[in-house]
Amino acid sequence: MASPQKTTSADGGDWAKFFGTWVRHPLKMGAVAPSSRSYCSMMVDNATTEVNGPILELGPGLGVVTRVLLDKGIAPERITSIEYDPDFADVLKRRFPSVNVIQGDGFDLGKTLADRPTEKFAAILFAIPILNFPQERRQALFKAYFSRLVPGGNLTQLSYSWTPPVKPVPGVFSVSSSPIVWDNIPPARVWIYSQDPPQRAAIAGTA
Repeated sequence: MASPQKTTSADGGDWAKFFGTWVRHPLKMGAVAPSSRSYCSMMVDNATTEVNGPILELGPGLGVVTRVLLDKGIAPERITSIEYDPDFADVLKRRFPSVNVIQGDGFDLGKTLADRPTEKFAAILFAIPILNFPQERRQALFKAYFSRLVPGGNLTQLSYSWTPPVKPVPGVFSVSSSPIVWDNIPPARVWIYSQDPPQRAAIAGTA
């Protein structure tokens, strides 16, 4: 099997693609530049990739987090990456031919993963802008994501917000954060959403 093409956030071609797409769709992008390797490594380090099961990546962009997952030793067959932008999705498919890249809506897993309605994931890595949503919708969205996690799995989020973008939902998930990653434009942190004990018990009881 051929090795996936290596990519970094410093690649001038990636910056041009990313910025060009941001100019056309700024609200859908949420950032003007790809996340740095250090920032994406922080996300992967805090994701529960050691838990058995597939991994779901929402909003992979041009694949910096995907590359970090593979470099960490995650088998590409474990990774499902859902990218809304069709041009970005095409780039991802070329770069990572063994990763299951789907061009679709990460906000609607019922439709995007319609052929996998009962599949649960060991970790969800989330990099889709949601700050334009009201807080109630953000919480409802994350509750739906937590219903797709196996016991012990978590959701990690890339965000430039200095406060949790999604407030905890007692009995479902709590939230913590990584240290600030200064090697990013702009500096940011990873938000880590973990299952509350009642949620873990409920998921285990329905498994």
